[in-house]
Amino acid sequence: MAWPEQDLAPALDKDGVRLTVDDALATVTLTNPAKRNAQSPALWRALAEAGRLLPGSVRVVVLRGEGKSFSAGLDRQMFTPEGIPGEPTFIDLARRDDAGIDATIAEYQEAFTWWRRTDIVSIAAVQGHAIGAGFQLALGCDLRVVADDVQFAMRETSLGLVPDLTGTHPLVGLVGYARALEICVTGRFVGAEEAVSSGLASLAVPAGELDGAVRDLAAAIMAAPRDAVVETKALLRGALDRTYEEQRAAERAAQARRLRDLAGLGE
Repeated sequence: MAWPEQDLAPALDKDGVRLTVDDALATVTLTNPAKRNAQSPALWRALAEAGRLLPGSVRVVVLRGEGKSFSAGLDRQMFTPEGIPGEPTFIDLARRDDAGIDATIAEYQEAFTWWRRTDIVSIAAVQGHAIGAGFQLALGCDLRVVADDVQFAMRETSLGLVPDLTGTHPLVGLVGYARALEICVTGRFVGAEEAVSSGLASLAVPAGELDGAVRDLAAAIMAAPRDAVVETKALLRGALDRTYEEQRAAERAAQARRLRDLAGLGE
């Protein structure tokens, strides 16, 4: 069953990215299946723009890719000497000073960061290949539901590079340092069974059931009171940076806010 966005006018549709909004549910779709949703700086700018365009009504954002692959990673043209017209080549980037390289990569990273905002819950629906930048884009989301044919891989190290699109932090948080290191430096594939058992994915389903499973998860999230979901996400996101006692205090403060709101005594 296809994802139900065909009757919605897109809020954004350019450079391989389409954003549709249906009240509390937004869908961001990668729309270049002929190239297995390969990524480029233009696509990253469109993804960042999609995040800025989200209306305040949105509670859940689903990220999906058209075709057989979620995203096979960087557009191969980026690795050629001429690169992508209008974009800096890797050689151009290497010739910049540290501040220039930092600023350019920081701009690219904006496409991968907004998915973890506390006012939304983001779900990546991942089928087929999710390689390199595709893997990191899926890691940018709060949750991942995968098809049984999924193939995650982090190939940057094998190219002489490092993963630099914000994927290293969530990867270590999900699977631990040792497995994250092994996945990155070998570039091997991680399939659906390992993705679920290691914590990379919440659920694996047959490919034909992926859209339905994601819809069910989104509906379950939206069934809970919005403010409670927002407070809970913020509480959990900060847990690893707090001591046990600090987390206890954070729980008390968050609950006090919820109690006051429920009693109509909020600010």
